[in-house]
Parts: sequence; structure tokens; C-alpha cells
Amino acid sequence: MALDAPLTIERKPGKAVGTTIITLAGPITLINLFDLQAQLRTGELPKVTILDLSGVPYMDSSGMGAIINYYVRCQNHGARLIVTGVSSRVIELFKLTKVDVLIEQAASIEEAEAKA
Repeated sequence: MALDAPLTIERKPGKAVGTTIITLAGPITLINLFDLQAQLRTGELPKVTILDLSGVPYMDSSGMGAIINYYVRCQNHGARLIVTGVSSRVIELFKLTKVDVLIEQAASIEEAEAKA
């Protein structure tokens, strides 16, 4: 997948009331950052957001910044963010920036919903 490939964003309700699953597919880079930020700001903040990154092969620092900003927004409003499906390449960025110990992670959407 090319680094300038489009990012698709799908939002759907989770099994538990107040849970939203946001599934991303494609690289998260400066090119598509504004679409992601707009989607994360759309509507009322859910009690729990499950951010499924299983379709994200690459993320640059601007993408990481968008996720951290959303995490901070969740924290400031008493909401939770659970990230799932993080690829080995993206997890290295999480580790490098120490986000791996900050943002809650789950191996799958099902596991994340069980935590919600």
C-alpha cells in the first residue's frame, strides 16, 4: 500500500451502549490527517471509543499526534480510548513515543468490547 493511499474511516456503534468503533484502513499521514481529525471531532464524544488500526500499515508523527490529541480529549471528558489491531510497524512508533504505556490496547475488537 502506498504511503499516499487514501484513508478510509468507518464509524459504527459497539455492542455496549455508549461505545463507538472507528475502523481505519490505509496509512495515517499528513496527507489525510484532516479527514481523520474531522471524523474524530464529529458528533458527541462516546463513553468508550474503540479505534481499530488493523488496516493501518503505517502512521507518521502527524497521525500519532491526532491519536494522542483524541486520547487527551477523552481523558478530559471522562471517556476511554482503546486501540486495537496495531501493526508491528505502528507499535514501534507507539513504543518510540511511549504511547504504548499511555493508551489502552486490545488484541481485537472483541477483546476491546469486553474491556468496555
